[in-house]
Amino acid sequence: MTEEGVLDRYRLQGVKVRVVRDGLEMNDVIGIVVAWDDDSVMIRKPNRRVVKLSRAYDYRPADEPRAVVDETQAGDRA
Repeated sequence: MTEEGVLDRYRLQGVKVRVVRDGLEMNDVIGIVVAWDDDSVMIRKPNRRVVKLSRAYDYRPADEPRAVVDETQAGDRA
């Protein structure tokens, strides 16, 4: 789970993040952190739509290399 301080830094600095949800890169969500609570994070995508995602996913700056996700763990997050 991503820590409060990290999410707050991403939001305040306007960092574009990549949310890795599974092993397929086409399923990643890229956008800006808008808000969060104990269980979820709101991300504004480039098309201005807002999506609500689990905090269990991996949140990293979009300009960093994509992290590899273990498929067995990805099924536990859904």
